[in-house]
This record gives sequence, structure tokens and C-alpha cells, in this order.
Amino acid sequence: MPKTLPGKWSIGSIIAFAVLIAAFRLLVAWGQRGGETFFSNLVLTIPMLLAGASGVLAFTSGLVSVIINKERSVLVFVAILIGLFILLFILGEMMFPH
Repeated sequence: MPKTLPGKWSIGSIIAFAVLIAAFRLLVAWGQRGGETFFSNLVLTIPMLLAGASGVLAFTSGLVSVIINKERSVLVFVAILIGLFILLFILGEMMFPH
């Protein structure tokens, strides 16, 4: 378990990411559908924006915890890795939209 405050924030943020993704999937399963743009259905947009923000927060707070505070928890390293994938996905979607 992480000992530093940024390490705990990293773990909490990655848990929030998982909960928000599950909420998004439940909303879709209950019949919510998107529209032409990302912001067409705010009921689906808000959980996804919050999930992306929490993933990036997990990455940044995990890096701060490891680099500055010398955190060595395996959970923090896993949160950094997952957050990095989320950040790369978001950047890829912004640079190369489809």
C-alpha cells in the first residue's frame, strides 16, 4: 500500500476511473445512446470526461509520488501504467480524430 499522500491519490484516482467507466457502461446498457458529436448526450459525456481526468490525475500524482517522495508501492506503479495508457489514448484521439 502507498505511504505518501500523492500515492494514495493515485490509487484513489484509478479506482474512480474504474467506477466511472462501469457507470458509463451501465448507462449504455440501460439504453443511453450517443449522438453525432461527443457532447450530444451529456449523460454519457460527463462520466467519460471525469474518467479521463481521473486517469490523467492518477498518472501525474503517481509520478509525483515516485519521483519526489520516493514511493515504491506496486499499486502506484500499476496506477501510473494504467494512467499512461489513458493519457496516450486521449492524446491520440485529440491528434488523430476519426
